[in-house]
Amino acid sequence: MESNDMITLFKEGMQAMRMNYYPPCPQPEQVIGLTPHSDAVGITILLQLNEVEGLQIKKDGIWIPIKPLPNAFIVNIGDILEIVTNGQYKSIEHRAIVNSEKERLSIATFLSPNLDGDLGPAPSLITPDTPPKFKRVSVVDFSKDLFSKELNRKTFIERYYI
Repeated sequence: MESNDMITLFKEGMQAMRMNYYPPCPQPEQVIGLTPHSDAVGITILLQLNEVEGLQIKKDGIWIPIKPLPNAFIVNIGDILEIVTNGQYKSIEHRAIVNSEKERLSIATFLSPNLDGDLGPAPSLITPDTPPKFKRVSVVDFSKDLFSKELNRKTFIERYYI
């Protein structure tokens, strides 16, 4: 991939942060901390503050717990990066569950493209042997579409397959 493809999309892009607090729950099997979804951004960087398990990723149909490491960041590829790389990198479906005895704290930062741009597979990755797998769309329209939906697994990105 040519670096200008990424620079053009993410230069002067947006960054957002969110703090998550999951209180202890005496019946954790009755609730979910955050429903299964993939992040619609380019990249998510997550810090699990108090080293309480709760983040899980889905791999081969199985939910796998991610053991927190002290002072370590988790980097998730988002839907936008999956689109830009024409599916070479996949966004990760994940969820958060609650703990019966301990509170869980995390901070996430989300890196997104410039709203003035358009989104689709990087031109340098498209060849006769690797045709585009995703439609092109303006970042504004992608964002409007995203915020009109609820978090629901990886179903959002499926709307953009060709």
